[in-house]
Amino acid sequence: MQTDWKSLLSEQFEQPYWEELQRFVQTERLHDQVFPAHDEVFRALRLTPHADVRAVILGQDPYHGPGQAHGLSFSVRPGVAVPPSLRNIYKELHDDMGIEHPGHGNLEAWARSGVLLLNSVLTVRAHDAGSHRKQGWEILTDRIIEVVSEKSDPVVFILWGNFARSKASLIASHHHIIESPHPSPLSASRGFFGTKPFSRANDALVESRREPIDWSLPIPDG
Repeated sequence: MQTDWKSLLSEQFEQPYWEELQRFVQTERLHDQVFPAHDEVFRALRLTPHADVRAVILGQDPYHGPGQAHGLSFSVRPGVAVPPSLRNIYKELHDDMGIEHPGHGNLEAWARSGVLLLNSVLTVRAHDAGSHRKQGWEILTDRIIEVVSEKSDPVVFILWGNFARSKASLIASHHHIIESPHPSPLSASRGFFGTKPFSRANDALVESRREPIDWSLPIPDG
């Protein structure tokens, strides 16, 4: 975590929960496969320094299938099949912004453009969704949301689904919140499609005299 996040979150690493959490994850890795890899757990914070954050897209758990999770909410590695929720995100991106499906599921370009792609829980046991919830990650990621909320420049928080929407109380009133149902196949047709979150986010940023997000997704290098 060699960015400005390290100093902003330093007090968290001295709390009792942090040591217990790290011991839990280490034990899990000894006995089971855990995603993402150890060196990718904080990838979202490495790619999007606090100073650069203009938008936040909040997820819940990392993907729990082999080769999928790499530390960014909703994103998968190049070469991995695009998951159903992300396919629906791409459909809305096209309908909203005219951006074609990029042919991959890697959202690093968004992260490098100032979009913090943050999961509430940062690790998961293989094939066991939710297996690392309520172990302490939520304490850290709630604090990350609060630290972003402490920025004086307005930030756009995109909250998809009831879980993400439950974090709205952590966000100060001078920021902009975009809420909708989750893009998963179970709920996307119940109010996600047609919400235009990408253009609305950019409109809010421009209104606040901030640079809009480049939502295009070129093929990642390598």
